[in-house]
Amino acid sequence: MPPKRMPEQPPERRSTPEREPVARPGKYLSFTLGGESYGVPVTTVREIIRICPITPVANMPPHVRGVINLRGKVIPIVDLRVRFGLTVAPDHDRTCIVITQVAAASGGTRPYAVVVDGVEEVAARSQGDIVAPPDFGGAIDTRFIVGMAQRGQGVTTLIDLDAVAAADGTDP
Repeated sequence: MPPKRMPEQPPERRSTPEREPVARPGKYLSFTLGGESYGVPVTTVREIIRICPITPVANMPPHVRGVINLRGKVIPIVDLRVRFGLTVAPDHDRTCIVITQVAAASGGTRPYAVVVDGVEEVAARSQGDIVAPPDFGGAIDTRFIVGMAQRGQGVTTLIDLDAVAAADGTDP
């Protein structure tokens, strides 16, 4: 007679301490991706331009659309919709490119551009407006989310473009 097996016990549930938001109070540029609001510190934004022709580069991941030549600087362009796994939509009249500065692997900063569905506003966010991202569980990748900014009945997801760029490996 085979040995009797004990029923499997569910894993012990541990309460995790609430995370502190990494995002700091200050001004944030908010933009839309797939109908949702995202934000980055305005101090990282260099300019916002209309969508323009993008030169594809071979062997790049799907979210790297290519590069543009902006006043003599070649800048990588990342489609945040694709990077974040959102539904891909065609560019439209509000689609634009946000040129930012991110940390370079060699030290200092470098230009990094992202395609967004549209720019919403620049708004000051106080410490009271910013909360930690909710605990989605261990299987959800939240490494790019540094906080959630409450605004009226809505929420703006605050993201870390330094982390996005570092994960992309687009540093020349």
